[in-house]
Amino acid sequence: MKLGTGAIGFGPKARINLDLLRHAESLGYDTAWTAEAYGNDAVSTAAWVLASTTTLKVGTSIMQMPARTPAMTAMTAMTLDHLSGGRFILGLGPSGPQVVEGWHGVPYGKPLARTREYIEIIRQIWAREKPLEFHGEHYNIPAAGGTGLGKPLKSILHGNPDIPIYTASISPNGLRCAGEVADGVFPMMMDPEKVDEVYLPYLEEGFAKAGNGKSLDNFAIVPGATMIIADDVDKARGAVKGHMALYIGGMGARGKNFYNDLAKRLGFEEAAVKIQDLFLDGKKMEAAAAVPDELVDACHLVGPKERIRDRLQAWKEAGEKRWVDTLNIGSPQPEALELAAEVLL
Repeated sequence: MKLGTGAIGFGPKARINLDLLRHAESLGYDTAWTAEAYGNDAVSTAAWVLASTTTLKVGTSIMQMPARTPAMTAMTAMTLDHLSGGRFILGLGPSGPQVVEGWHGVPYGKPLARTREYIEIIRQIWAREKPLEFHGEHYNIPAAGGTGLGKPLKSILHGNPDIPIYTASISPNGLRCAGEVADGVFPMMMDPEKVDEVYLPYLEEGFAKAGNGKSLDNFAIVPGATMIIADDVDKARGAVKGHMALYIGGMGARGKNFYNDLAKRLGFEEAAVKIQDLFLDGKKMEAAAAVPDELVDACHLVGPKERIRDRLQAWKEAGEKRWVDTLNIGSPQPEALELAAEVLL
């Protein structure tokens, strides 16, 4: 198993702890991951980290597809791949309708159809086999209804067609799509002991549709886990529960929340309903308190070192089964990165 770590924290000021990232690099970490929502962007931070490190790969987890044309994303990825000596990983996601329509001001559309078209266009650009033409539901290149002067073009830059493309997916259909068209997936709230129940069946359906022998041997599952080393387990859990409640309870409408559905698939159906009801009623503190300790412990790593060391064994076994390619450790603690490296590398 490989290890990764986060390279950006959301907040009122863009900050990157380069000392921590260089420490991770010295420990043998494979990747650092940037992100974006409706503040800092993922590309500038990725470029900053790539320029400040020598061996770390840097990926975007995720670049919001509706915020950029496929051609712009292809250009960005090619440029970062060239300038970094092949250390860039392109991570994509549809984001959600609240951000896409409320922030970027474009229709959300059909996320899976967009994903398929987006990746197909990018791969065409990178391949440079012919000038780009594409006519789909979300993208029409050259565009119709404009000046009429648009013409198919071929990238001036000779890109690497093998730049990995990962997608953020947690719903069954999203996982099927990732298995079919992407090189890897970012799943959220992963229990390393339930990958074969909650994620793998849908990915394998996507592999089968893709054909060409696609399998976990050439596909990367990259989950994230928050790690907090602390003597007080309850306090450490509490630091995670607010974030989990936000996603399970507030990231979507009552009848359409993929994170809530995932919590149910993980075996916490009653708790998922309660968390959402409380959160949508404005009772955010109560929603966080309703997140079961067992759900935190299944998906994250909190408490004293020995407790975390024991739980890391489940992640190690998942790696040996190829259920996990890279575990992305989210922690500001150097000792947390060190502990994960000691056990898993």
